[in-house]
Amino acid sequence: MTRRAIRVFWGRRPESVQAVATRWRQTLEQVEFLLPEAVGGSWQQIHSSGPTTAVTVDQLAQVLENAQAAEDWSDRLGIGLRLVSGSGPDWGLELSGLAGGEPEIILQSMVLAVSTPDTAEVPEAELLRMLAAVWEPDFGDVTDDNILDALEDESDYRVGDPVIGRVGYLSAARAGAIPDGLRAEIAALPDGGVLLQIAAAGDVDAVVRAYERLRGAGALDPLPRPLDRAVF
Repeated sequence: MTRRAIRVFWGRRPESVQAVATRWRQTLEQVEFLLPEAVGGSWQQIHSSGPTTAVTVDQLAQVLENAQAAEDWSDRLGIGLRLVSGSGPDWGLELSGLAGGEPEIILQSMVLAVSTPDTAEVPEAELLRMLAAVWEPDFGDVTDDNILDALEDESDYRVGDPVIGRVGYLSAARAGAIPDGLRAEIAALPDGGVLLQIAAAGDVDAVVRAYERLRGAGALDPLPRPLDRAVF
């Protein structure tokens, strides 16, 4: 089994429950379109305690309102939601999002974790492109544990810092700082950001080299703290 994560991150962006629910609906619909073999026909909500419960796209606004009404909810952090689906023992999806808030330190995010048979084809770049279009993030990546371990061990990467994986997304201002000669296939997106095809699966060294070049050029500078904007 192979596991990878497709992730996008952004800073302070307060939104209504309905706006967040619309983004969630678009995400689920696109995941079902791009990964039909992985979706088990339904979505289950993971709770902090107790069993999972079934969720349909039409119930998203109510589910998010319930999360907002919980005792531990904070408008500073945003609305959190975790959904899972799977079509068999070797296929699994988990979507984990935190959105709609005004955090001062912690980034808001949407993370799609995909577990598949080792030989399965996964449209990683298209999934990242989709998350970037739906959530309008600051940066994003396609990554796995080997990449993250290498960045932490070799490049002093710390959780919460802007980062790229074997595929990366950079918002418009970050895209303007990409250095000349970067070894990556760069595709411009309608929002002014770019999608970077950096390395094939397993080529961790290429990801580390690209990360270090982008960081050195300022394309991966962190957002200012306390957070005062959604993107760089």
